[in-house]
Amino acid sequence: MINNLNKNQIERYSRQIILKNVGIIGQKKINNSKVLIIGAGGLGCPIIDYLSRAGVGTIGIADFDKINLSNIHRQSLFDSKDIGKYKVDIIKKKIKSINSFIKIKTYKKKITEKNLNFIIKSFDIIVDGSDNFKTKFLLNKYSIKYKKILIVGAISKFDGHVFTFDFKDNKTPCLKCFYQSEPSDEILNCEAEGIMGPVAGIIGNIQANEILKKILKIGKDLNKNILIINLLTLNFRKVTFKKRKNCLCKKK
Repeated sequence: MINNLNKNQIERYSRQIILKNVGIIGQKKINNSKVLIIGAGGLGCPIIDYLSRAGVGTIGIADFDKINLSNIHRQSLFDSKDIGKYKVDIIKKKIKSINSFIKIKTYKKKITEKNLNFIIKSFDIIVDGSDNFKTKFLLNKYSIKYKKILIVGAISKFDGHVFTFDFKDNKTPCLKCFYQSEPSDEILNCEAEGIMGPVAGIIGNIQANEILKKILKIGKDLNKNILIINLLTLNFRKVTFKKRKNCLCKKK
């Protein structure tokens, strides 16, 4: 646990320390936080990038994919020299060069019931940057089980969705309360549906901002709401939803 900031850290984080909602106390909270990001792609890259720059002390990254050429246009931590290498290996190296104070834990494996149950316990906030609903619902299940904060992102074409769930609050609905049944992964298939690169960056950065707000306990969040964004029409909507009868989250 970090109790004091050194001169280097004070200068590094000076532009956010000066914010009245942050200050030295808030920066220490950020430095002592532990965030797990599932997926190191279009959403995961900006999330990891900005959390590391903000000073989040421990960042966990789970992804088993290698970088390919089609990733480069929207996955901002990679370049052409990284093609064929594992995403988590490249990200760990690059984040260490951005902020050497950050502790990076990498999980070069596919997330399953068995390993998630072990991994998730060590982190305060769980972040979904995955591209499939099976993983999103698995994160939902174990975040409920361990009363974690879960921040979910989804992107397709020009569209993005962001959810925040605080499962410490017994009144919080869950991802299944919104979707009710598991949608087809074709919705999130960038290869089939396509994605505009900046959409991934915008949604990932909104997720990063939500994470920092939850760490600092400031502002309004998206708990019990979904933020729906269409960047082609510039239509932004925030929709409230409630717990669904007989849903898994009713039992927590």
